[in-house]
Amino acid sequence: MSRSLRRDLYAVAAAAALVTAAALVGRHIQHTHHTLFVSWPPLLASWGPHLGPGTAAAVLVAVATVAYGPVVAARLPWRALLVAVWATATAWIVSLALIDGWQRGIAVRLTTRHEYLQVIGRFNDIPAALRDFTAHILLHSPDNWPAHVAGHPPAATLTFVLLDRIGLRGGGWAGMWCITVGATACVAVLVTVRALAGESLARRAAPFLLLTPAAVWLGTSADAYFAAVAAWAVALLALAVTGRSVWFAGASGLLFGLTCYLSYGLTLFALIGAAVLLLGRRRVRDKPVLLVLLLAGLAVVPAAFTLAGFDWWEAYRLLVTRYYEGAGGVRPYGYWVWANLACTVLITGLATAAGLRRAAAALVRHRGKALTRPGSPHGSGAQARLALLVAAALLALLTADLSGMSKAETERIWLPFALWLLPSCAFLPRPRAWLAGQAVLALLLNHLLRTGW
Repeated sequence: MSRSLRRDLYAVAAAAALVTAAALVGRHIQHTHHTLFVSWPPLLASWGPHLGPGTAAAVLVAVATVAYGPVVAARLPWRALLVAVWATATAWIVSLALIDGWQRGIAVRLTTRHEYLQVIGRFNDIPAALRDFTAHILLHSPDNWPAHVAGHPPAATLTFVLLDRIGLRGGGWAGMWCITVGATACVAVLVTVRALAGESLARRAAPFLLLTPAAVWLGTSADAYFAAVAAWAVALLALAVTGRSVWFAGASGLLFGLTCYLSYGLTLFALIGAAVLLLGRRRVRDKPVLLVLLLAGLAVVPAAFTLAGFDWWEAYRLLVTRYYEGAGGVRPYGYWVWANLACTVLITGLATAAGLRRAAAALVRHRGKALTRPGSPHGSGAQARLALLVAAALLALLTADLSGMSKAETERIWLPFALWLLPSCAFLPRPRAWLAGQAVLALLLNHLLRTGW
């Protein structure tokens, strides 16, 4: 066994130990103090072994991807690969969701008492609803919003209102919207990796992005949709700073602005965006209009919502108050500040633990080459650039963790950040063995536990 592989296994063992500790300590805290508000710590889930209509399809997708994914990713023309990744990721997410059946797995996910579809009727007059939005955030306010509506800026709810307006009504359409759009996040990450670190590493990362345990939650929450919007904001910026049209910078800014009005916490994507600007700093210096277009695009969505009467800063201040009025004020920070990371292990898989170790080693070993000009498809410079991008995502995730505003449910809330850790798996040798581990973990999670909120 080589030294590198042995170190990979040490990282895997440490990640597994973290999950085990979070489960054991969490069960003790919940049993004795009842302060975690989760049934199967560190996940918001309950024990419930089951099979379902999606079982056979999920196993088939997993076996096919493990067996042929790395070879197909290496040989398929690039544009065809992107289509294949989106299609396979969608199939993987849908098949996992259907293990719980169409009704429970997809159709009712966004219709429960905490979810967005509960308030569609209160947006008959959209301008009035936006002006009045902050008046219903606090728990003691009249007709307070459900948890997920109150916990996000109104662009999140407005998305489902608009779907309803165009005739795509009900939980089934809303669920499939989140799945099909959310699956494009994998494509956006690949586009970014190719632009900044070369096609070779992007192709190696492709099977890991689509066969991720995070798919268990990508099929059950609006955070999949948020993840896609944020990912395309980064991808368009990466294209802009690596020689493509400068107008991509304006489109990127537009999506960054929308991201901030879909989820308060996703403002931390500014750290990933900053890493992209750093990696493409020569292009930015040569074409300062990039920053002008980026900032102009960034201003559009905030300006529109502000003119409509929604105050983002006031809403966030009230959200913090509501957070501590509810379970967030009871859940112990001392447990969740590290147990949240155990959730991250479960949604990104043990392969990602080994990939992050290799990414850290590459960044340390080749740190002098991290800021070389993007475009080289091979070599230590490409590896260092990918490692820097992953490090920025990890920094954003850790910042969210330390903030204390993400105590529990991070298997859902952190999906947008988690997807950017998966490209670190491009550093791993023998990808089939690691992919098999990812698939087995996802299948076990979805067959043994019942997730939901």
